[in-house]
Amino acid sequence: MKALHIAATGMTAQQMKVDVVSNNLANMSTTGYNARRADFADLHYQQYARPGTVTAEDGSMLPTGIQIGLGVRPTSVSVIVAQGSLALTGGDLDLAIEGGGYLEVTLPSGLSAFTRDGGLKRSADGLIVTSDGHQVQPGITIPGDARSIAINAAGEIYAYFDDRVEPELLGQFTLAGFTNEKGLEAIGSNLFLETAASGPPMIGDPGIDGLGTLRQGYLEESSVDPVREVTELIKAQRGYELNAKVITAADQMLAATTQVR
Repeated sequence: MKALHIAATGMTAQQMKVDVVSNNLANMSTTGYNARRADFADLHYQQYARPGTVTAEDGSMLPTGIQIGLGVRPTSVSVIVAQGSLALTGGDLDLAIEGGGYLEVTLPSGLSAFTRDGGLKRSADGLIVTSDGHQVQPGITIPGDARSIAINAAGEIYAYFDDRVEPELLGQFTLAGFTNEKGLEAIGSNLFLETAASGPPMIGDPGIDGLGTLRQGYLEESSVDPVREVTELIKAQRGYELNAKVITAADQMLAATTQVR
């Protein structure tokens, strides 16, 4: 009886869906987080009678055949790329990316990672870093005697001083775009790594070549829709229960078979 195995694959698939939904709900307040979606595909089919098989001497063929499916399997957990709403914070180093693109940061290993979390900080040396202390490219340092800073939509950062009238241009943030954003590898801490599926990063200035612009004093909120996620959670729970009932029914049928005398 194949129903036991088929229902088991269904329960495993629904369990993975619950895991994905729970991670989305856990990150509903994470800056720059995009919701994930579990995708599935049916397994191979056992062919009892292939469609188009000749069944008689006159050339009659089976119009549909007999194909028994063997269950379901996960194919991917893909990112739903969507712009989160912008929340006003007023922080001088809080940056929201309005549109496409990622900030590039340098990990302690020397590798480049990418993030949409614009909650930036200033190190003891004045270097602009992420909340985890990773340097944000292209490596801009704010002088200690700067009274305030301003960042425009193009990513240019200006410092204002008490003894000067005109601001000083410290540098310009760049953004990285990817041909396939869904191919990026998530490593936690709102960071992503380049992969062969994502393609190489295309570095450019904000607002150029399809890249978004920067908004100082704002942070991008999570794009998770709690109502949708709870709905998906209920659907996954009901799917799990139905597959469990199939296993119960198959067990009862096997029990009836063993009692035949």
